Amino acid sequence: MFILVIYTAVSLSLHRDSAALSTFGNVVQCVVPLLANAGLLLNAGTPHWRRNAFWMLIALSCTLWMIGQFEWTYYEVYLHKPLPNLNQGDIVFFLRGIPMMAALALQPHRKHGEAHLRFGYLDFVLLLIWWTFLYISIVLPWMYATPSLPEYNHNYNVVTTVQNAVIVTGLGILWLRTRGAWRTVYANLFGAATMYMLISLVLDVAADRDEYYTGSLYDLPMISSFLWFAFAGVIAYQLRDKLDAPIGDYYAAETDSNAGERSIWASWLAMAAVISLPAFAIYTLRYGPRTPEVRDFRLMTTLIAAVPLALLIFLRTHLADRDRSRLLAQSQQSIENLKRLQAQFVQSEKLVSLGQLAAGAAHEINNPLAAILGFSDLLADDPTVPEKARATAAKIRDQARRTKTLVGNLLSFARQVPAERTLLDINTVVNNAVQLRALDLRSGMTRVELQLESVLPGVRGDGNQLMQVFFNIISNALDAMEAGKGGVLTVKTIRDRSNVVVLFSDTGPGLKEPQRVFDPFYTTKPVGKGTGLGLSICFGIIQEHAGKILCYNRQEGGAVFRVELPAVLAAFPAKELQLAGTSTNPPKTS
Repeated sequence: MFILVIYTAVSLSLHRDSAALSTFGNVVQCVVPLLANAGLLLNAGTPHWRRNAFWMLIALSCTLWMIGQFEWTYYEVYLHKPLPNLNQGDIVFFLRGIPMMAALALQPHRKHGEAHLRFGYLDFVLLLIWWTFLYISIVLPWMYATPSLPEYNHNYNVVTTVQNAVIVTGLGILWLRTRGAWRTVYANLFGAATMYMLISLVLDVAADRDEYYTGSLYDLPMISSFLWFAFAGVIAYQLRDKLDAPIGDYYAAETDSNAGERSIWASWLAMAAVISLPAFAIYTLRYGPRTPEVRDFRLMTTLIAAVPLALLIFLRTHLADRDRSRLLAQSQQSIENLKRLQAQFVQSEKLVSLGQLAAGAAHEINNPLAAILGFSDLLADDPTVPEKARATAAKIRDQARRTKTLVGNLLSFARQVPAERTLLDINTVVNNAVQLRALDLRSGMTRVELQLESVLPGVRGDGNQLMQVFFNIISNALDAMEAGKGGVLTVKTIRDRSNVVVLFSDTGPGLKEPQRVFDPFYTTKPVGKGTGLGLSICFGIIQEHAGKILCYNRQEGGAVFRVELPAVLAAFPAKELQLAGTSTNPPKTS
């Protein structure tokens, strides 16, 4: 208000032709856009990119108007002569409306459907090119093709009025459709834009009637409109905490499908921009000015504008198609992963049921096994029994013990128990995993060879989890070889510095993508045969044991899995040492 009072006093006290009045009026009109920018840019430092861009675009609009005013000031203050009637710099005042329209398209009050930045850039460039074409096609022919001041002023006023009306209409719609703090902000912006539109019309009429001069009272509404923009920015800054609150319009409840509709609207507007070019050309040929120079100028402008607009539409369509293809591929991958995860859940339920059944049957199985072991021991140790019968009883006893061990391993593998870290003999764990997998060998084309080092340091870990890792690796290797012509899996244990290493080397077809085998849901097995989670789980188990697991293909063919576990440099209990000794050179399993 203080600025308006000072401006009014100076305007009334100085003569119309006074150089001081012209200087004062130009300087003030160069300063007020800066004040508007100061108020608007207070809101450009939020974490919300949409809101920041909204206020920066409105500030850019004020900045473009200030640049046009700088040219006016240069002529009247520095050169001391009036601005040319057919002024090329008028396009800057016209272009100020484009950032404003782009800001309205952002609609920062929305909470959903954040637009992709690159599409926002393309839409802004498309808007800039189309409105520039409109200005060049309608206004500039009367400057360059057939210079005519009345026609130039008339067409310029029509184009700028249409542009200002679009801005005011957009702000009015946003004002009426929002609630709360955003409605207050949009109401102030609507008032400032409306005042600018009305005073622009008044100034155009006054300039045509030669009643306008810089520093006159006609400039008061124009200055007031920029101060109002600054005030709107200050109001928004004061209400910044309330701008994030839920708003009471139907936009607040929009879904992702509404965001898709906005994208469709952007595509429709882009298509309308391209279709408008031939419409302009047809209008120029049939109903436009009969002056050949103006007609040719407009047709040439239309042809030139068609090139960048078509390129932008093509680029936007290409990017949209690429994004849709990427999203479709991700959706398909997600569906496949969900199917595999569902299959894994079903398999897990089966394993749980198997564990429950095995636990229930263990007692019934172990009771007859205990009787078989007892009676076979009596027969084998009875000297009155013939030698041949005692040898047969010894074989029965050995097979019964082997059966009991296998049942125990199966129960241990299927049982869901918390991880328990104990001192382990890695050879024993490997033996148990091999024996458990040997129950399911389907043909004699594949076999397992064990090369276990006799003296190994202990490993601290969970025996059930490590057996699961070894069982999984062995199963994958045997399945791969059985799918081909068979082969040999060599399991070797060695000591490497402070680690105990288990090597699984097969003669199968090898790994197609060694770098991906530990990725979740990656599998090379047919659908229904694998979920792609086994090796991923194994990787996690080894990581929990502070170890490493890696794989690679051998040069001579086949795959190698290497499992490294930290060694515990301490003496084994006597029982564990005995177990390690008994598994040093086991027979081949086939």
